[in-house]
Amino acid sequence: MNMKPLKILFLLSALFTVKLVVSQTEIDTSWNGAIDIMGQKLGVGVKFITEGKELRAFIDIPEQGAKDIPLEKVSFKNPKIHFELPAGPGLAVFDGLYYTDSIGGTFTQAGLTGRFQLVRGEIISEQTDIDPLTLPYNTDEVTFYNDGNTFAGTLTYPKDEGKKFPAVVMITGSGAQNRDEEIFGFKIFKKIADYLTRNGIAVLRYDDRGVGGSTGKKVKESTTADFAGDVVAAVQFLKTKDFIQPMAIGLFGHSEGGIVAPLAFTKTNDIAFMILMAGTGVKGIDVLKEQSKLIMKADNASDDDISGYIVMLNLIYETLVKDGNIKELEEQLEKNVSENYDKMSTEEKKAINNKDEYIKRTVKETISQFSTPWMKYFLSYDPSYALEKVTCPVLMLFGGKDLQVPVGQNQKPMEDALKKAGNSNYTVKIYPDANHLFQQAITGSPNEYGSLQKDFIPGFLNDITEWIKVVNQ
Repeated sequence: MNMKPLKILFLLSALFTVKLVVSQTEIDTSWNGAIDIMGQKLGVGVKFITEGKELRAFIDIPEQGAKDIPLEKVSFKNPKIHFELPAGPGLAVFDGLYYTDSIGGTFTQAGLTGRFQLVRGEIISEQTDIDPLTLPYNTDEVTFYNDGNTFAGTLTYPKDEGKKFPAVVMITGSGAQNRDEEIFGFKIFKKIADYLTRNGIAVLRYDDRGVGGSTGKKVKESTTADFAGDVVAAVQFLKTKDFIQPMAIGLFGHSEGGIVAPLAFTKTNDIAFMILMAGTGVKGIDVLKEQSKLIMKADNASDDDISGYIVMLNLIYETLVKDGNIKELEEQLEKNVSENYDKMSTEEKKAINNKDEYIKRTVKETISQFSTPWMKYFLSYDPSYALEKVTCPVLMLFGGKDLQVPVGQNQKPMEDALKKAGNSNYTVKIYPDANHLFQQAITGSPNEYGSLQKDFIPGFLNDITEWIKVVNQ
């Protein structure tokens, strides 16, 4: 939650369609370009698709890890184009004109106004996709089912005929993630899957519920426990494949995925090993407070701003998760937002049309963001409860510069929980210069993720591969 909207953070999304009376074929394609607000540019891709008389559109924002996010209220009445995207800082409203080979116009969000420009063509990722036909392993597009949802994924496995292979199910971190867990253009899970499969290990990765090819209610409307059920279904799916060793199926969870994996273990007897990449060992509210302190400090926030923000997080938690006084929370948030407004530059204030409306909108959206089923569950859930039941081999991976899941806060509670389970078969690996995405980091702040090389810290992939081979000998 950032009361000072200098950077657009598209966090929430919803899908709506509208009935059209004219053909949309002339804009039905992929477009790429950028948003420009107060001199800051953010690359985006927008895809328009007509189904019958319904126009749909989806947006990609690689620098923020957003992929195929549905847009609302999409309309095209040549030359006028309109679409909207609900987001953490406020509804982003786009109004533009179609110029045959380009689309340009203005957008507003949280009282700020900027411009956007798109041209025909796919947005270019910093990672070049490889033709599956040239890969030295098999790549299957697969589906499996759970809780009324259909999950679409990619299963990669070696080409050695007649052999059975150990396998891992990849579990994404928080937020709506695609099967590659693509964050800031870095296809984390795709890179891991490629390396593991080249070394004899099958990998299943899949789109989260309601993302990409997967159906179901949105991630924010589900909980971590729901995701654990999806993982169990993925494991059962792998057991139906004759090239998979049924007793050598493990889980690989990143961030929130490191919470989901132990929960899934408590629901089935079919998990042979577990890799927790930046997993947590304490309640979500405690993780959120610690990461907020560290990230704000790395971004040069004052001590007063940091302490004030932590006070606000505590109040939000006591009110929205533990049913406190909502009126008191609203009043305090209004005061906080007003104080942040007063600290803004003259240029920033000019971009906000109405201070009072800005305050009310920001307070409403903050309360909404922290009131979702996912957020309430995450903030109050203690992952040590499930870890205390995990008896399979576990590899815990931490980044020494990870400011989102600090090793100092989470390593010991996780180890203590495994010891309570009577589990001594665990390994801890800390990469001193790695951030939350296990890139070679400078400060570890999320603000530098997009500018770093789209690759893992040296030794990371090999360490994982060798550990899996050892535990499955």
